[in-house]
Amino acid sequence: MDQNNSSLAERIGETVENFMSALPEDEEHTVAGSFEKLYASQVAETALTVGDIAPDFTLPNVTGQPVSLYEVLKRGPVVVSFYRGGWCPFCNLELHALQLRLPEIRALGATLIGISPETPDMAMAAIDEHQLEFEVLSDLGNKTARQYGLLFTVYEEMRPLYLKWGLDVPASNGDNSWELPVPATYVIDSKALIRAAHTDKDYTRRMEPEQIVATLRDLEA
Repeated sequence: MDQNNSSLAERIGETVENFMSALPEDEEHTVAGSFEKLYASQVAETALTVGDIAPDFTLPNVTGQPVSLYEVLKRGPVVVSFYRGGWCPFCNLELHALQLRLPEIRALGATLIGISPETPDMAMAAIDEHQLEFEVLSDLGNKTARQYGLLFTVYEEMRPLYLKWGLDVPASNGDNSWELPVPATYVIDSKALIRAAHTDKDYTRRMEPEQIVATLRDLEA
């Protein structure tokens, strides 16, 4: 599959299929059960959406410098992408897709910001690995994710599997909570109004970058 011409959903779908097909039967059963539990949950049902005012936040970037949403909004629209961490293969596909569209996003006068609960050192590793040219902020303790209604806690039955797969969430986040944001993307206009939103408790589903660009074009019209 051509990584640049296929949709983000197609690339993630292929990754999910390959991942699930490689699992032993007992692990596949545990993963499938966790998704059923997630679908039946109230996770992210109160998340901010189109028409809401985006709350301000001030979070450190990878060098420890504070970045304020409302300060950045003074320069124009902001695209905020909450992601789980650099250990998440679906997040990495999304980060790569966003980086590819970054020139268009900037040409439309917008700023792209990634947010994860990872420590600045871990966020820096993601920037280096994927050659990201946009700000990645550390939402330590998931305070901003909580404010936006995006908080999720990894189910206990999944935690041993995460560790077996080398996905050490506590080590990445610098705490023992196993809390993560539900992946979400917001296009926020200069008045802090959310003009497009994608939140889905299924963390394999993400907003297509093309939708981000289309929304930004509409803001300019």
